[in-house]
Amino acid sequence: MPKYDAAKGKTVFTAQCAACHGADGNSASPMYPKLAGQHPEYLYKQLANFKVEPGKQKPQRENAIMNGMAAALTDEDMHNIAAYLSSVEMKPDSAKNKDTIELGQSIYRGGIAEKKVPACASCHGPTGAGIPSQYPRIGGQFAQYTDSQLVAFSQGTRHNNEAMSMIASRLSDKEMKAVADYVAGLR
Repeated sequence: MPKYDAAKGKTVFTAQCAACHGADGNSASPMYPKLAGQHPEYLYKQLANFKVEPGKQKPQRENAIMNGMAAALTDEDMHNIAAYLSSVEMKPDSAKNKDTIELGQSIYRGGIAEKKVPACASCHGPTGAGIPSQYPRIGGQFAQYTDSQLVAFSQGTRHNNEAMSMIASRLSDKEMKAVADYVAGLR
């Protein structure tokens, strides 16, 4: 397996990505995800999903800003950026809505059987750490960003994970917001 260069990744990231995602991958705005501490395989996959694959009309993941940013990146750049970001410590957010914490925890830990929604923890782990190369780290992520991604999965505007699209489509807006806020407080 090739070794990737986190120092080169930091250089590319700082020049092209830091304005939105923060110099160290800890975005200051809840519109943009915190990327620090994320699994390198997941980061690479997401960057690749923003690019149009040969023979395809559009990328698997559509975002006007990210599609343009990712288009200019080489395969090596994407691996190096992923190596850099995975080496940086995330500065976690926190849960903010005490009124929905119970609902969010219930869904995250136990799912919703009658809606065929599995527990989020079954894939993302009890602390939201995820499983490298399979499931992303979500613990400590901004609630607003997590909610926006759940909405995108449920509405079909984010379509690079079939299981998440199916699961999110079964959640109400209130349930998505509750889970997203709960996830922000996970460590």
